[in-house]
Amino acid sequence: MVLLIILVLLLVGLALASTYRLVMLRRGGTAAIVRALPARGHGGGWRHGLIRYDEDTLVFYKLSSLKLGPDFAMRRLGIEVSGRRNPDGDEFDIMTDEIGIVEVTDGAGSYELALDRGARAAFLSWVESRPSERIRRRPGY
Repeated sequence: MVLLIILVLLLVGLALASTYRLVMLRRGGTAAIVRALPARGHGGGWRHGLIRYDEDTLVFYKLSSLKLGPDFAMRRLGIEVSGRRNPDGDEFDIMTDEIGIVEVTDGAGSYELALDRGARAAFLSWVESRPSERIRRRPGY
């Protein structure tokens, strides 16, 4: 009987976590396919999800995750775009030819973001329009 109660509580907890994640994803964002570098194999490691960015950070939510918060975040001032390319080979199994891949690095690691044409333009504009660290006001002045 105790085992059944524990099992029911675990299932309820899993249902609540998945509902919370669904609500977080339904708030909106930009569809993206992301993989961490270095990747295993040429076309492997890609994860579908949503990216959102505000004034200072970009956050990524995987579609297949039950984590309550974002799966990773990047600070806007730390992002460096280090390359751009089109999908090739077996990447066309999950992407179309209208998708472009942008390689970015920050202090935590390197990633590839696969975005459609409009989302890529918006992302690059967001990165390039960041304020310089030198002109940001320090608190207390």
